[in-house]
Amino acid sequence: MQSDWTPFSYIVVNLARQIRPGEIAFSGVNSTPAMLACLLAKRAYDFHFTYLNVAGGVEPVPKNIPHSSSDPALVAGSPAIFGNEDFYDLCARGGLDLVYLGCAQVDGEGRTNVSVIGDWKNPKVRLPGGGGAAVMMPTAKRVVTWRTEHSTRTLVEKLDFVTAAGNLQTVVTPIAVFQKRAGRLALEFWNPQVALDEVARRTGFRFDASGAQPAAPISARERAALDSLDPRGEFAAGLRA
Repeated sequence: MQSDWTPFSYIVVNLARQIRPGEIAFSGVNSTPAMLACLLAKRAYDFHFTYLNVAGGVEPVPKNIPHSSSDPALVAGSPAIFGNEDFYDLCARGGLDLVYLGCAQVDGEGRTNVSVIGDWKNPKVRLPGGGGAAVMMPTAKRVVTWRTEHSTRTLVEKLDFVTAAGNLQTVVTPIAVFQKRAGRLALEFWNPQVALDEVARRTGFRFDASGAQPAAPISARERAALDSLDPRGEFAAGLRA
């Protein structure tokens, strides 16, 4: 049902749906939605994949779900610990199938900005920088990003600064899922709670919508997994469309 989706559930579930059987997936720093997506996939889907996170966890089973995706709690239950240099090395050698990397802006070609908003020499906002994005985006087999705000200031035709470019394939927002086709992001799914023309109106770059469909409803297992990860609604309360 359309009423099943919230901005929070739409982002986390559709991030989780990007994971494929047998993959090695990695979630980075400041990536709480991606962290939740990987933990949800472990609980909701029958197939196996290997989950690594920037805290050093390998297949962690955290007792408590932290708000930070870098929290040491994400090492609990791990059979091994990875350092940051090991993640970069594994990615550079083609060993990471799916990497979740955040951004402030993304353009229609799948490039991202995590550096500045405005002019580089006199910016309106100085952002924290790309971290490992400039290294991991070109070397990971697939990169997925997300924006909790779907607007023309976050999904843009021209970036204020190109921090990273490469193998970004998917962008998830509270109202849409874009997949790269022929070098540009194209609409794959949209949240059935909004009209297709609203997606276009709120997107700053042009995109192909041919073949796009309303997103499949959240399943009972996805719902149960999400509820178990956020029983008090604390994560959901922090995310608004």
